[in-house]
Amino acid sequence: MTDGDKMPSQGMMKAALQAYVDGLNRGDAEAVIALFAENAVIEDPVGTPPKRGREIADWFHQAVAMQARLTPVAPVRGSHGNAAALAFIVTTEWEGQRISIHSLDTCTFNGAGKIVELKGYWGPEDMEA
Repeated sequence: MTDGDKMPSQGMMKAALQAYVDGLNRGDAEAVIALFAENAVIEDPVGTPPKRGREIADWFHQAVAMQARLTPVAPVRGSHGNAAALAFIVTTEWEGQRISIHSLDTCTFNGAGKIVELKGYWGPEDMEA
């Protein structure tokens, strides 16, 4: 059985999303990047072009440079499958000012507990200065 055939545990997925929060809040882009599978895809926000490979690493390094900080607004939620969700407020620097974005990220995991897909749900009305 390969990692792709196994189902990650709820604890594994929830721990990965907590590590995502902790890594960004520490400013540790490499720790966050390590949570993703090599073939991962990020669409954040949904409706924008997907990020893959090096684009993902660059995106997280940029998030750290913009001092992105996540504040969860509910516990990480699991599922009956290989997905989990995180509702949070991200506070970051954008065009010279501090902004907050209310977001919901859904993540799909492989059997090794690595994120293979992240979708961020937020729109223009979810941003505030």
